[in-house]
Amino acid sequence: MNQEPSHFRLFLADEEATTSLAEQLAKSIFPDLSSSYEPDLSNFTGARIYLQGDLGAGKTTFVRAFLRALGVTGRIKSPTYTLLESYNVSRLYLYHFDFYRFTDSGEWQEAGFEEQLLDQAVVLVEWSEKANEQLPPADLKVHLNYQDAGREVVLSAISDKGKKWLNNLNSQTKA
Repeated sequence: MNQEPSHFRLFLADEEATTSLAEQLAKSIFPDLSSSYEPDLSNFTGARIYLQGDLGAGKTTFVRAFLRALGVTGRIKSPTYTLLESYNVSRLYLYHFDFYRFTDSGEWQEAGFEEQLLDQAVVLVEWSEKANEQLPPADLKVHLNYQDAGREVVLSAISDKGKKWLNNLNSQTKA
């Protein structure tokens, strides 16, 4: 029996490795991804990816590479001060949140972000732990930690969708 992985652990030697992993994850969610990307959203039910880790561990770098792989062009800003940056590629909506400045777990609701988090969109949340259990469940959690001269990343599938993505990612990295 071939069981889908619920965790994926990897050492990232540098920023290039972080970028490569983010691109591969985007391709694991959207396997038909290409440079002339026109997403087939007929069966897409959204994606919630929550990123955690120390300040400077590579969360924003990861998100930027992920968004670029999905076709976002132009400047991709960190939402540390704006809290949310929105993007649209074809009919695919992408929301990049950063809850670093939150001091209370309910602030994301007070800011009026519930609709985006429940939308059929790709939702990436940096510092998701600042909202504790107030957020809808993630499909996938990405935890980046400093390790030696690089980073260790642990991807944890929370939903069946997340398990499918990790299975796809595992297949890509072995190819």
